[in-house]
Order: sequence, then C-alpha cells, then structure tokens
Amino acid sequence: MTILDGAKVASEILENIKIKIQECSQKIGFAIIWVGNDEASAIYVKNKLKKCDELGIEGHLYHLEENTKEEEVLNLIKKLNNDNNINGILLQSPVPSHIDIKKCFNLISPLKDIDGFSNISVGNLSLGVPSFVSCTPKGIIRLLDYYHIPLKGKNVVIINRSNIVGKPLFNLLIERDATVTMCHSKTENLKDFTLNADILISAVGIPKFITEDMVKDGTVVIDVGISRIDGKVCGDVNFASVSKKASYITPVPKGVGPMTIAMIFENLMATIK
Repeated sequence: MTILDGAKVASEILENIKIKIQECSQKIGFAIIWVGNDEASAIYVKNKLKKCDELGIEGHLYHLEENTKEEEVLNLIKKLNNDNNINGILLQSPVPSHIDIKKCFNLISPLKDIDGFSNISVGNLSLGVPSFVSCTPKGIIRLLDYYHIPLKGKNVVIINRSNIVGKPLFNLLIERDATVTMCHSKTENLKDFTLNADILISAVGIPKFITEDMVKDGTVVIDVGISRIDGKVCGDVNFASVSKKASYITPVPKGVGPMTIAMIFENLMATIK
C-alpha cells in the first residue's frame, strides 16, 4: 500500500509556482471576497492570504458584513472584473442565505474565474474546451498522474454528484478514457458499485463511511471527505481497515486538501499572458 501524499505533491507544485513568480515581471493580484463571518471560512481565507505572501502574490481581501446586500457583492465583482491589477477572483463560500451564490459565480469574468464555478467554465469542461477547472477535481487528477496511476479503461466510482466535485470530476475522467460511475445519497446497493471500482473516490462527508468490505483488493482509494470526531480530523474512509486492501490511498488530512489549494494558485498563474 502506498500513501498518496498530497501535501508533498502540492508543496512541489507551489515551489515551482514561486519560482515562476520570481521570474515574472508582472505583479499578480488575487482578490478574495468573503461575505459574513463563517468560522471555517475565516481559516480558509487566512490560509489563502498566507500562501499569497509566501508565493509573492498580491492578495486582496474584501471582507463584507453578513447583512451586505446582494447588489453590493455583484457591484464589487463587476469592479474587480474591470481591474487590470486583479488576475483572479475567488468568492469564498458559503455566503449568507439572502445572496444568490450562483448569480455571483456567473458574474465573475471567465478570464478570472480561478475556482472554475461559473456556467461558462463548467460548460467548457463538459465540452472538452480548455478553461478553468474546479480545483478539487483538478487536484485529484494531478495527484493520480504524479503517482503514475493509469486512468484509461479503469472502472472509477465517484460517490458525489455536486457541481464542485462530482460532476467536473466525472468529465475530467471521461476525457481520460476512464469508465465512470457516479453514485450519490440515493444510490441503492452502493456496495455493489464500490466493489467493482478500480479507483474509488468518496466525497460524502460522513466520517469512516467507506469500510473494508466495500472495496476489493488493490483498489485506489481517494478520500475527499473531511469531518471531525472528538476534535480529530478524519475522512470518509476508515483508513485503518481500508488501507490494508488498497494499493494506493490518500490520508486525511494531507491528501486531497493541499492539492485543492495548489490548484487555486496554478489556475491563478494561468491568467498570466
């Protein structure tokens, strides 16, 4: 069994980005819009800004109050779209319930949509047109490639159908000639599907949901979930038991999470002409 060390791979990617930034004469601006005071978002935003400092990127935080009107958020996005000093725009989710996050995502310029969440970015991906790709799915593919895990002809089972993970990941895998099955909360007899997987990718957010009896020997297991039990972070996969049967497996933490962050900055670098 081999650990898919996302932290190590992400570190290498970010180090290469740092070198490119040092060689680049152009200043790179990254705008983060954060509406409200969600505690988890506070940590994510802080980490992204810290990474900007480490890489030599100009991070700009626009922290808006919880009661900020949707129109104000939309106007800020329009302003940043037209700001030549801003290369990429990221709207931190979640946003307060009175704000239509899809409307906000779709207003972000396709040239600055480094999260890959707009209809244009998603549509381009489904059509195989080069565009920004959602960072978690992109990070998973990069991690598999780093460890030379073949995708062509493999049975891949995804347990997630979200617009952020499952759907874009499905399209990325299809482009790589994998045979992909997408499962979700309404899937009956889930175990019948997981036992057929050469590569199993779980993003259900239920701690230790994937157990040893749900995977066959030699399966590659990618754990996208993140939960807490008694203050300790864990994923969807019961790592202790499943790792005995898996050929490759991601840990939680230090698996998919660091790759997602690295892909944000890789997408940002793609904005440079």
